[in-house]
Amino acid sequence: MKRNIVKIDEEKCNGCGLCVPACAEGAIQIINGKAKLIADNLCDGLGACLGDCPQDAITIEQREADTFDEQAVAASQAVVKAPVHGGGCPSAQAMKLAPPKTVVAQADISPSQLGNWPVQLKLVPPSAPFLAEADLLLAADCVPFAYPDFHQKFLVGKTLLIGCPKLDDVEAYVEKLTAILVQNNIKGLTVLHMEVPCCNGLLSLARQALAASGKDITFESVIIGIKGDVK
Repeated sequence: MKRNIVKIDEEKCNGCGLCVPACAEGAIQIINGKAKLIADNLCDGLGACLGDCPQDAITIEQREADTFDEQAVAASQAVVKAPVHGGGCPSAQAMKLAPPKTVVAQADISPSQLGNWPVQLKLVPPSAPFLAEADLLLAADCVPFAYPDFHQKFLVGKTLLIGCPKLDDVEAYVEKLTAILVQNNIKGLTVLHMEVPCCNGLLSLARQALAASGKDITFESVIIGIKGDVK
């Protein structure tokens, strides 16, 4: 029969996995780094997953498809499978990384370049004095832990805002960042995010906020590898 059913554009999909928990029927899984509709009869075609895709890779189409089967959904949900990489997102894959064997002497440690507090985007009011004439650095939570020289390489002269696009409220972040850009004469915005797919959400929300603000400022994106290299 012909009915509404989810369609996933694999070229747009970055494998972030946000659509997986959004689909209550379990019709979507991350396979080889891409979201896949695993069975037509598990998809009710209502599109609850659409709003959770930061890449707009999910749409609803009408095509020939098996009838939605609630019994098949129940049977599928009863099967407990070990996740390949924590919740369907490649960023949660367990890895053991080898730190460098050399240790920097205490006297050689560079001083902190942090010039504002708080740094969590959710806690920073748009009217904070340190935002006036600021050169913003929007960094993913994991970046300072992955990149060994974060302060000297990226933080010098910057006002820091941090957040996690996977675990935090992205819509609230877009609104907050938009308000910051609108209410302050921001000089520039640098987005510093990890190479894992879900971290692309930070770049996406920054672009949304910049577009919504109507401001024309310097914008830069920098990707950090999980082993501490600049991509």
